[in-house]
Amino acid sequence: MPLDFSLTAEQEAIQQLAHEFAEKEIRPVAPYHDETEEFPYEVVKKAHRLGLTPAAFLPEEYGGQNLDFLTELIINEELHWGCAGIAVCIQSMALAMAGIRASGTEEQKKRWLPEFTNPDKLVIGGLGLTEPDSGSDALAMKTRATRVGDGYVLNGTKQFCTNGGIADYHVIYANTDPSKGPAGIASFLVPKGVAGMRMGRKEKKLGVRASHTAQVIFEDCHIPLDHRLGGEPDAENAGPGALGALMTLEATRPGVAAGALGIARAAYEFALDYAQDRKQFGKPLWQHEAIGFKLADMAMKIDAARLLIWRAGWMATQNQPFERAEGSMAKCFAADVAMDVTTDAIQVLGGYGYIKEYPVEKWFRDAKIYQIWEGTAEIQRLVISRAISGSRGTIRLRG
Repeated sequence: MPLDFSLTAEQEAIQQLAHEFAEKEIRPVAPYHDETEEFPYEVVKKAHRLGLTPAAFLPEEYGGQNLDFLTELIINEELHWGCAGIAVCIQSMALAMAGIRASGTEEQKKRWLPEFTNPDKLVIGGLGLTEPDSGSDALAMKTRATRVGDGYVLNGTKQFCTNGGIADYHVIYANTDPSKGPAGIASFLVPKGVAGMRMGRKEKKLGVRASHTAQVIFEDCHIPLDHRLGGEPDAENAGPGALGALMTLEATRPGVAAGALGIARAAYEFALDYAQDRKQFGKPLWQHEAIGFKLADMAMKIDAARLLIWRAGWMATQNQPFERAEGSMAKCFAADVAMDVTTDAIQVLGGYGYIKEYPVEKWFRDAKIYQIWEGTAEIQRLVISRAISGSRGTIRLRG
């Protein structure tokens, strides 16, 4: 089969729609939301009505448009080109949806996923996996889910939850039996406003400041039995349990990579324009090799990152497993590229790059989190090393 890097006419049209939305709706309000850390509800509602949220990519049986994964990555890049924090708000329902799809029974998917697809009603999703004392070591979680009568009682604290406390639905991972190791981990769908769940501290962050990040605290929070995703482990139609958490991260890592790419591209384009317009020593900045070579490196890294991301997207659409951790490769490399490119963009602008009058300092602040969330750069390299040495099983996407 010959290689073809061209986009379809539909993908090009969606890419243009997403870019225009980022340019006209996101960029004008990005500085305000970066400064105030307010969740941009109106922008997210507009994006949802236009089909630019992850709900559009659900299969038709769940109310979605069944758009392919590569198209989702293209949209994510464009929205992040506008503003990473606002893009995260637009795309954040993907975490809850991925948790439901990875762990839920077919009945649960048909029950809850269609709620995300109504264009006239915005349903916000969140996911709770990290805890104050467990980040990369997710299976060391202390949040307990105790079976009581017709349901479960949750107790514990989740840390760094995107949309924590404000989400309409949280997918929460908890330990049902520590003696069972990973088999004791289960996921639960927790609706907003349920008794015993409350928002803890809202975090003030370095970057992606429009995105809401907070603790979610559970104190004798009763969850109905049918809200355990995948059902009981001994049930005939039981879901994959703890594996669902790993599948959630595996499935969403290429999307995170596309976001990092959008940040890098925004910084590179701005730095290139600046270097073409500004003159030093009688000629444009880009004609000085010290600057021109930086720009060349930035362009090469961005293109290389996109190739890794699009490969992961193509594999997902073909239902090919990430046998060599291709999703982690894309995420790890693109995150490093975003950090490198935004750092160099500041250097190209010099002192102007360091002040808030110019947007590159914001992109620099936004980029850093992409080396941390949904698996740190170090964890990605661990996943990749295990995959290429044959010590890690394959994980298929899109359950």
